[in-house]
This record gives sequence, C-alpha cells and structure tokens, in this order.
Amino acid sequence: MKKSSTLTTTTSVPASPTLSAQTLSASKISLNSSRCGSTTGSQCGGSASGGSMRSACQSPVRPGSGCVDAIKAKREEIEMETLLEKAKFYTSVCLGTTAILSVFTFLFLIPFVVDPAISTIIADYDPVPVTCIVIDHIYAEGIKNCSWSSCREGCTSSLTKCHQLFVNYTRIPFSEWERNPRDLDTVNWDVSYTKFLINSEGCGYPPTTNCSVFARQYGFSHIGEPFPCYYSRAYPEVVIGRYSWENNLYHLILSLIIPNVLFAISIGVLSYWYCPCCEKACNKSSRVYAEKFPTKEEIVNCMKCNTEKSLSLNVF
Repeated sequence: MKKSSTLTTTTSVPASPTLSAQTLSASKISLNSSRCGSTTGSQCGGSASGGSMRSACQSPVRPGSGCVDAIKAKREEIEMETLLEKAKFYTSVCLGTTAILSVFTFLFLIPFVVDPAISTIIADYDPVPVTCIVIDHIYAEGIKNCSWSSCREGCTSSLTKCHQLFVNYTRIPFSEWERNPRDLDTVNWDVSYTKFLINSEGCGYPPTTNCSVFARQYGFSHIGEPFPCYYSRAYPEVVIGRYSWENNLYHLILSLIIPNVLFAISIGVLSYWYCPCCEKACNKSSRVYAEKFPTKEEIVNCMKCNTEKSLSLNVF
C-alpha cells in the first residue's frame, strides 16, 4: 500500500507544469489577438503560435475600432480631398475662361467705347445746349459722293448712302431762345455752314441710332427750325445733336473697370493656387500628394488582421 501511494504521488507531480504551459500559450494567443484588433497596423502572429495565430487574426473586428475603421476614415478623407480638387479644377477652368474673355472684351471696347469717350472728353462739349438751325440737307448715294455723313449706321460699314446736314449755331442757350424767340435774319451766328453730326463719332448701331429717323427729325421739312445742339469748345466747328457728360463718363468707367477687374481677380486666384512663388510666399505645406494615401505595408498589415472586411488596393 505504501508503494502504490508513493507511485501515485510521483505521477501526479509533473501534471502541474503541463497545465501551466497550456495556460501560458492560451494567454499569449489572447494577447496577440487583442494586439491585432488594435489600429497599430503591426504584423500579426509569430513563429511560436503558428496556425492558431492566423485563425485569431482572421476573426472579425468590431466596427467601432480596428484597421477597417482606420481605412474607412482614410478613404472618406481622400474622397473629400478628391471632391475639393475637382471643384478647384472646374473653378480654375472658369477663371481662365473669364480672364481670356476679359482681354478680348476690353480690346473690343477700345475702338467702340473707350476711344470715342476719350475723344468726347478732349473735345470739351458745352453741356448747356445752344441754338442751331439746319440750313442745308444733302442726300447722296455712292462711295465717291459720301466722303462723310451726319449719321452712319455701323461705324465700320462702308458709306453708300449718306445724309449730310449743315447748320448755323449761336451760343445763345436754347432755353433762353424758347423764352425770347428772335428773328433768324437778325441773329449774329457764331459759326455758319458747319457740319452737323448725330454724336461725337457721327455713327452708331441700331436701335439707338436710326439715320432715317435722324434725317426726318432735323432735315427735309424742318430746315430753318431752331433746335438744341452742342458745340465743342476745343473745336468750335464741330456740332453734335446728342451729348451727355454723365453717360459718357459712366460708359468709360464701366469699360475700363469691369474687364480689368475680372482679369485681375482671375489671374490673382490662379497665381495663388498654381504659382510656386506664391505658394512659398504664403508658407504652404510642401507635403507630397502621394503622402495623403496609406502606404502599401499599412494596407497589407490591416488586410492580414481582417481578411473578411479588408478593402481592395484598387480603392486607393
């Protein structure tokens, strides 16, 4: 009986170290599994655990934490940046188009608005209308006979038909003439038989300029009737029928400011976005565009941790 009890005691002693090793192995597996579920992106498993470690890494990870959430957050960030870059691209196209159109618009306005407005300012027309009468009206046809015209529809068109009006004017204001009419034979005209133009350019475009209406208003049966006109204080022989200092200055300012301001704003924004000198001056980050994306090692490591919910490399 003593031998048997001694044998039993001897065989039961090595059982305790065996159980401790299993417990230690299980704790290592649990520890490695918890590490794989974190967002550190480190490699999973080890040589000691083998297939048990791979099975632990392949277990599903909670949606609130883990590699999948990190990749999803990175993906959302990249999608937002891609959307902003698309908006920036289309905005840049619009700004470039605006800059080009502003240049062509300004070049188009120079001969039609800017130059006539400056010429009108230089001519220095008297803003108070004086008294004029038409003394002669000639209607001519043919390029040779139309060396000039009082009214011209289209400032660049060739003259084949023209109305030529000649006037006398006195510097008596027309408002005073209306209050106290005078006999035309007794009036001392300041300038006689001078050319009469519809405006400072002598031309315009429909519907504001209609030469047939202009001729009927001042010529034909209205010859000899007093009407208001404007003479040039710089060139007294120049007389026109339409003049407004406010409108002339208004059109000049708009023609100079609007195209140039649009061009300056467009070029300024494009330079701020794409000019390297402006980028350095503004102390922008010199981060490379490729650094916005996760590295290949980070994606592979997270895919090893959770192969069921891993994202494809094509997403990036």
